[in-house]
Amino acid sequence: MARFLRVMHQGSPRFVELIDGALHLLDAAPWSGGKALGETLPVSSAPLAPVEPSKIICVAKNYREHAKEMQGEVPEEPLLFFKPPSSVLDPGGRVVLPPGVERTDFEAELGVVIGKRATRVTEAEAMAHVFGYTVVCDVTARDYQKKDRLWTRAKGFDTFCPSGPELVTDLEPDALRIHLAQNGETRQDGNIRDMVFSIAQVIAFASSFMTLEPGDLIATGTPHGVGPLASGDAIRIEIDGLEVLEFGVA
Repeated sequence: MARFLRVMHQGSPRFVELIDGALHLLDAAPWSGGKALGETLPVSSAPLAPVEPSKIICVAKNYREHAKEMQGEVPEEPLLFFKPPSSVLDPGGRVVLPPGVERTDFEAELGVVIGKRATRVTEAEAMAHVFGYTVVCDVTARDYQKKDRLWTRAKGFDTFCPSGPELVTDLEPDALRIHLAQNGETRQDGNIRDMVFSIAQVIAFASSFMTLEPGDLIATGTPHGVGPLASGDAIRIEIDGLEVLEFGVA
């Protein structure tokens, strides 16, 4: 298992690998085969989101109880939508609530980062195209989700995709607990095993009509318990095997 982070170094975002308590600077993104340069950075370096996706693919209603709480039907095949790369928020950052929107929700999710280009891959082949995993929060402006026929505006605001802080490889994602606390109170407590469509199924389906590029991020859906954010909130998301993601709300 390897752990990667992304930090600022000499004015530019750079990837590092965490080894024996030290951050080893890489010459490229880890999914591109980045190698250690022989330089270490202080562990105190503030992490950035460990992703640089060309696209963010999200899965809607991928937990039965969440579909039920949203008064929706469980889809017969993965229901996908996009978030723009500009929505990514670094760990420790603050979600900016859109003016005039009455309800903006949190949705804790397991993020999957693609490591190898995938075009029309089968379920059996899909997991070989995964590089690693991270924590994601799919923030949603419910007013616009209800008002608009498409979800682009509801899902796409800047800061609406908190991610990180680490990117971890070789994780067994079959039965990981997902837990979200809002100001210290549990709001979501689910498990990956309850997903309607597995990671392999989602990758195979998505790659059947679009090419997944190395570095692309897939947010695999949220368990039940989603709820509204408020200014001043402190959000903490834990997924087994991954470093905790924390962020605030402006």
